[in-house]
Amino acid sequence: MPGMGGALQLQNPTIVLAFRAALRRDLLIVLVLAALVALSWNVLRASQLRLATRAANGGGGPTAPALAPEWSAPEAPARRVLRIAFGLLWLLDGILQIQSAIPVGLASQVMTPAASTSPGWVRSLVATGTTIWNNHPVTAATASVWVQVGIGLWLIVAARGRWSRLAGLAAAGWGVTVWIFGEAFGAIFAPGLTVLFGAPGAVLIYAIAGLLVALPERVWYRAALGRAMLFALGAFFTGMAVLQAWPGRGFWQGHIGRNPGTLAAMVHSMSTTSQPRFLSSWVASFARFDEAHGFAVNLVAVIVLAAIGLGLASLRVRFVRAAVVLAVVFCLADWVLVEDFGFFGGLGTDPNSMLPLLATVAASALAAFRVPEPLAAPVPIVARSEQGWLQGLAARPAHTFRSIGALGALAVTLIGVAPMTVAAAAPNADAIVSQAIDGTPDVTNSSSAPFSLTDQNGHTVSLASLRGKTVALTFLDPVCTNDCPVIAQEFKAADRMLGSRASGTVFIAVDTNPLYRARAVLLAFDHEEGLAALSNWRYLTGSTAQLNRVWAAYGVQVQVSPGGSMIAHNDIAFVIGPNGKTRDVLNADPGPGSQSSKSSFAGVLAGAMSQVLAHS
Repeated sequence: MPGMGGALQLQNPTIVLAFRAALRRDLLIVLVLAALVALSWNVLRASQLRLATRAANGGGGPTAPALAPEWSAPEAPARRVLRIAFGLLWLLDGILQIQSAIPVGLASQVMTPAASTSPGWVRSLVATGTTIWNNHPVTAATASVWVQVGIGLWLIVAARGRWSRLAGLAAAGWGVTVWIFGEAFGAIFAPGLTVLFGAPGAVLIYAIAGLLVALPERVWYRAALGRAMLFALGAFFTGMAVLQAWPGRGFWQGHIGRNPGTLAAMVHSMSTTSQPRFLSSWVASFARFDEAHGFAVNLVAVIVLAAIGLGLASLRVRFVRAAVVLAVVFCLADWVLVEDFGFFGGLGTDPNSMLPLLATVAASALAAFRVPEPLAAPVPIVARSEQGWLQGLAARPAHTFRSIGALGALAVTLIGVAPMTVAAAAPNADAIVSQAIDGTPDVTNSSSAPFSLTDQNGHTVSLASLRGKTVALTFLDPVCTNDCPVIAQEFKAADRMLGSRASGTVFIAVDTNPLYRARAVLLAFDHEEGLAALSNWRYLTGSTAQLNRVWAAYGVQVQVSPGGSMIAHNDIAFVIGPNGKTRDVLNADPGPGSQSSKSSFAGVLAGAMSQVLAHS
């Protein structure tokens, strides 16, 4: 039937245009923030020059204020590598989130499949995240862009002190959130766990790196941290070698019956991803090679993983150096030939696990064997009371600029966090979802067809009797079990959204089932859907001839299937003004059983009725 079975496509134009508009709007805010940061920096630089000039002319000037103890030495090389590497990775991830397929496709084609082989409790938890995403696709996708761009900038700009450690905590918090809801715990609870496919999840490594950056800087001046990191990585690689070698998991076979083995099947699927042809040919060639030599490929993987693990865990410079070189070769090969770079296909949101894993390995080796020495001479200490706050800021231009930059990066992060938090707490989906499925309402100003029917309480209701009220009119089957209950809940939610303005409205449904026209059936539907308590709800019925005239007048096509098992009809709603004229015609199709559109139509309906109320 017309108006039934709409579904969101990845490149749905309504969603894509709204996503791009939201990005442009937020980009303007980010540019304003960048301008404020630049202006603040110029003001402070001018203040510093004035202080320097005054000191040169004999007027004296401020002495550098006290620095925190860990600032008496340069930043540890390991911490700097970790901070900048993951800052750049977060920036890349934020940029990848700009892809137009992300709003519609991330939940259905990334989040849900990632949890499909995990236990029920994991699928249930991920379903909570996918519901929020599906209900607010534009808000969620836009928020993800700015949260990740903000965290990346924050890590890069804030090199030292509290701001830097807060950036690490922000990265850890967001990383864990994405790891749980976006990666389904990195599939660690699913069968077939292997580091070759990205276990234990790329974003978990981001979160761990964030926690390391958040540590007090003094711990980076001791080899103990680096040794602990190397030992942990050594244990991880060794454990992954044992898993890779475990019999019965399909990695030793190039073929399992007539089907490719576990590794070959995965690589084959990656080769079909939309990407440059020469890259897909590399991946496809490796898949064929693994099919022909599955045992040898897995044997090499097990040996290399074990060698890396044992070399790192040895904590000896010579063995660690060899393990790092081997890790670089192995991880890059896996990143290209197995993970297929991780960001092709229009829905890739990060470069997968191998690059962050390599960054962590490199930082661990530096932390263990390149520990910086504190400065021999202490930094002069000046009491804060001896100088004003502006003089203190001007005397430390680099630190001040980084602090201002960190504050700006935090603001960028909040541009994403704030609307996403509000959306997650919202009881209704965004109206944009309904508009994407059904299209925007058709605005009109034509006379509505008159009718006179009987409501669920036995009272006669005519269109003329409703003059002075704004009417929402739809057509429902009282024994329907799919679309009609959803649409009824949309009407109920719209009434709630209107609040006190609902007193000037009436919500009406006309029975579309010629086989079930009794008032008792309508009352049963009302009680089942919680509509009986709505004082402005009317469910109308009448004789078959009366209903046929109303259906025809409002363009509703009703088809009774053989045996009366289902009544097919178009899902449509009309907003009628107090003067009896139709103001809006809305497609009320909730989608093919999709929860993503639930309560989204309510926003469209409430908005249309609000406009009519405002101009009445």
